[in-house]
Amino acid sequence: MKIVVLVKEVPDTYGDRKLSLETGLADRAASESVLDEIGERALEVALSYADNTPGTEVVVLSMAPESAVTTIRKGLAMGAASAVQVVDEELLGADIGLTAEVIAAALRRTGFDLVIAGNQSTDGSGGVLPAMVAELLDVPAATYLSSIEIAEGSVTGVRASDGATAQVSAELPAVVSITEALPDARFPNFKGIMAAKKKPFETVSLADLGIDPHTVESSRSIVLALSEKPPRQAGVKIVDEGDAGEKLAEFLIQNRLA
Repeated sequence: MKIVVLVKEVPDTYGDRKLSLETGLADRAASESVLDEIGERALEVALSYADNTPGTEVVVLSMAPESAVTTIRKGLAMGAASAVQVVDEELLGADIGLTAEVIAAALRRTGFDLVIAGNQSTDGSGGVLPAMVAELLDVPAATYLSSIEIAEGSVTGVRASDGATAQVSAELPAVVSITEALPDARFPNFKGIMAAKKKPFETVSLADLGIDPHTVESSRSIVLALSEKPPRQAGVKIVDEGDAGEKLAEFLIQNRLA
């Protein structure tokens, strides 16, 4: 079985997050770049299955700038057999529609039995990419799984909602996404880090995938205006002088909170 795990380099959630006022894009130099935690959990699902199932090949796939090589290589250090990175200057600022087109094309080129992704990245937080990729590939999608079981020709899992849980299943090939309910990822050990340097790491461009970003049928998002977030202002303090209730009610009405 060939399992492809979608991973992404994102700004560290514990660091500062800023937008470039010139480009409207995330200023990735404002904080350290790391492999998205939900992507690591997705990789852990694949590696755990591979540990117990001989003949399983795990591949990490990412659409990321050239500078993300070191971050993506962490997936190899964790245990993936190979990595594929889509790199192209035309992808700078790509919206989720173009991203889905590119990843779907890369998956067709790489081949897969099962694609595992996180439910949403910590930077874009779109939450729809796995379903969009499945639609483009014309395969089943089992998304937002809080538990997962992979079999030889199928995948099953549990999707939780506000009022119930649903047992879902799909025949392979398929695309699934998992939530943070799945276990934490393993840490790369020294042996894995050294081995990662010799594992196959393929870099492909849009030309390799046969995609022209200017003619992609998916809609494109365009930033019309951008401004820096204003500093926080001091809150309103209400002192009880016998009329605190009236002041509070007036504050709520003025701010359309009542």
